[in-house]
Amino acid sequence: MIDSLVTFVINLSGGSAALGIVLFTLAVRLLLLPLNVRQARTMRIRERLAPRLRELRERHGRNPERLSKELNALYAKEGTSPFAGFLPMLGQLPFLWLMYRVATHPTALVGHDLFGAPLGHQVAAVVANYGLVSGPFLVFVSVIALVIAVAWLSSRQIKVVEEQPEVLTKIMRLLPYGTVLAALVLPLAAGLYLLVSTAWAVGERAVLHARPA
Repeated sequence: MIDSLVTFVINLSGGSAALGIVLFTLAVRLLLLPLNVRQARTMRIRERLAPRLRELRERHGRNPERLSKELNALYAKEGTSPFAGFLPMLGQLPFLWLMYRVATHPTALVGHDLFGAPLGHQVAAVVANYGLVSGPFLVFVSVIALVIAVAWLSSRQIKVVEEQPEVLTKIMRLLPYGTVLAALVLPLAAGLYLLVSTAWAVGERAVLHARPA
């Protein structure tokens, strides 16, 4: 099944597996765009309602049931939900799983590369087969460097919610760098997917969060 899917995507992209991964990633991001629009709207509403949310927590902090009821009513009045922000993450999980299966499949990406670097190889395999001073290793380093740059931009986009614990803020700012760790241990195909997907996400957030709620 995986081989058939990869063959289909490669044929659509003119025989280039790397281009196929890019096009597949863009298609996934477009498919998830409505969820991301909803998430951005929810975040802007939360920022606008911050004083009201703080007031409700102060008033009903000792009554969790009443607080939950009041918060849900407030969000419902705005036509959104406090859980809307999780939808894009959940929606992307099946595609992440599929990309992982493709990247780690023993035969699906055999013979396919990105500027000479095998798409099915991890960085350790590239070093073992080609050495540190080689074109394939340079390609891997370039992809990882770009993933780091995008993770840095993504981290700077994270907005701190009022009264949020400092330790939670630090953790949230570190989360985007998880893609760097993934790119270091997963095959190049997965790293390429993560690069394109996170770069899209950074640009998407810059546009969507600038719109009025």
